[in-house]
Amino acid sequence: MVLDTTGAVVPGARVTLIGASGTSDRVTLTGSSGGFTFSGLAPAAFRISATSSGMGTYVSPRIQLSAGESHELTGIILPIASTSADVRVNATMKEIATEQMKAEEKQRVFGAIPNFYASYNWNAAPLSSGQKFALAFRYTIDPVTFAVDGIVAGIEQASNEFPGYGQGAQGYAKRFGAAYADDAIGTMIGSAILPSLLHQDPRYFYMGSGTIRSRAVYAISSAVMCRGDNGHRQLNYSAILGNFASGAISNAYYPASDRGVSLTIRGGFINLAAQAASNLFQEFLVKKLTPKIPKYEQGKP
Repeated sequence: MVLDTTGAVVPGARVTLIGASGTSDRVTLTGSSGGFTFSGLAPAAFRISATSSGMGTYVSPRIQLSAGESHELTGIILPIASTSADVRVNATMKEIATEQMKAEEKQRVFGAIPNFYASYNWNAAPLSSGQKFALAFRYTIDPVTFAVDGIVAGIEQASNEFPGYGQGAQGYAKRFGAAYADDAIGTMIGSAILPSLLHQDPRYFYMGSGTIRSRAVYAISSAVMCRGDNGHRQLNYSAILGNFASGAISNAYYPASDRGVSLTIRGGFINLAAQAASNLFQEFLVKKLTPKIPKYEQGKP
């Protein structure tokens, strides 16, 4: 059954059955009660896309059907369209993901700090490999990323961390270069290269519902667990391997006195701990501080 944000049924909504290849297999309209049915399907994986005039688009999680099995889909809520642009009801999953990613690129904490890797749409379409690389590149060249790494370098210089870099302008430049390299390499490996190879989604999917304990457990575990491109939750090999790989690469540009296995291990575990802490902030605080999030994106239905 298709509903609007007030809970009222939406008759005449256009509902598309999307096959595993991302093409539109069947289209139907909801009846006067807002309901619809697709019958006689071959065993396969599907997604459902729904839209209506003046409203946004809903895309379901991946649905796997076996022979003789039926599935009742709940939580289909169409948001009010934010623009008057026409909605293409035959949009592929990649096109839907592109529009959702554009919205994520506008997310900034306090209107300034990038919050690109948080999805408040629980049923967001999976990103393609090209989109994962585009999002990672967008983050690494953002002015705020340079500013934050500059602050990190200043703190390290003030505390004389990595003394092999020395002091003065030259020492600061080396620390800034190392901080930015850590940031950029970690992002490209852990959020683009490995997620593309392993078919994993690099974003944090905001839960927003349930008990405080369940949300906290979900946030912390998301440092080592992620959503696969198939919609299933799985071990986050991309982040884990990415953190330790970037730590290993950092041996190439840190002072000789600080290089070694300890730098790799320390960097890997520090990044995992930082990710867990970041996820907790995402789950309980960051959404409130991030403007331009559509009101209908409220996390897990």
